[in-house]
Amino acid sequence: MPVHVETLTAASPQDRLDLAKIYADAPGWLLAPHADAERLIAAGLERGTLIAGRFNDRLLGAALLERNDDCWRLSHLCVRRITRGRGVARRLLDEARRLAEAAGKPLRLAGPVDQLESQALAARSQLPLDPI
Repeated sequence: MPVHVETLTAASPQDRLDLAKIYADAPGWLLAPHADAERLIAAGLERGTLIAGRFNDRLLGAALLERNDDCWRLSHLCVRRITRGRGVARRLLDEARRLAEAAGKPLRLAGPVDQLESQALAARSQLPLDPI
């Protein structure tokens, strides 16, 4: 499945619906420190840190990619439940890694260190995990 990864600075009404569906499937701990999915999405769009995977004009997964001076941090990675297991998260992670390397910056994951999902993703991707 060819998933195109892009940084979203503006979102169409359909993109907003897709993003809401993506983060509706997220566990509550993944949204922190944001109060809810709507605020996470708004913050990502406002700061230009929201990246998303698109297939057939629909967004299937998203994450926040902070581009700091010392390193880049990927957080809040989520894929719609019905799309999981098809490589969308891997594509988002690989593209974040490629962009960070092209900028000469190391990529780190940011997430709750007490969550097994965060620990597992960090181990599988061989990236350090920074606590949120």
